[in-house]
Amino acid sequence: MHIRRGTAADFGVLRETERAAGELFRPLGMDTVADDDPPPPELLRAYEESDGLWVLAEDGAPGVREYAEGAPAGGSAGRPVAYALLEPLDGAVHIEQITVHPEYARRRLGRALIEHAAARAVQDGATALTLTTFAGVPWNAPYYLRCGFRVLEEHELTAGLRKIRAHEAEAGLDRWPRVCMRRELPAP
Repeated sequence: MHIRRGTAADFGVLRETERAAGELFRPLGMDTVADDDPPPPELLRAYEESDGLWVLAEDGAPGVREYAEGAPAGGSAGRPVAYALLEPLDGAVHIEQITVHPEYARRRLGRALIEHAAARAVQDGATALTLTTFAGVPWNAPYYLRCGFRVLEEHELTAGLRKIRAHEAEAGLDRWPRVCMRRELPAP
């Protein structure tokens, strides 16, 4: 598998991936989350244009656990099985979303995308990665803690994180506890 920039040709697969991953919330009683629409093509295009859309794609070798930058030899872009939406926010790189297709879960694909985001963020001079997530969903906050993030206290929230949290509350996501998290990055 390899990590590459996402393109408009990936949008349909990314939306299917989002729908499939959303179904994991249903057994937790989070039907509203499961039923949420995937990111529309216009939003994905905005992330693509700002260099914030990254996909982890298959090379055709199932079960491969190594990840490389760029397209595989031979020029095939490969079908995406996971993706990340990244954006600059208050001196950090904010992970708006990491989604892995459930058929590819537990293969460290999410971790590979996080590490890719961290490497790019360091290259760009960012001081940290940030994200917002559900506190009690096993593949959300508990997972990110294992990936080196920490939960931020209210007084630590930046203006950008406060704005994101207000938008999430307005969208009804506060029906379940949410947290802001941060992972410090080494200086370039």
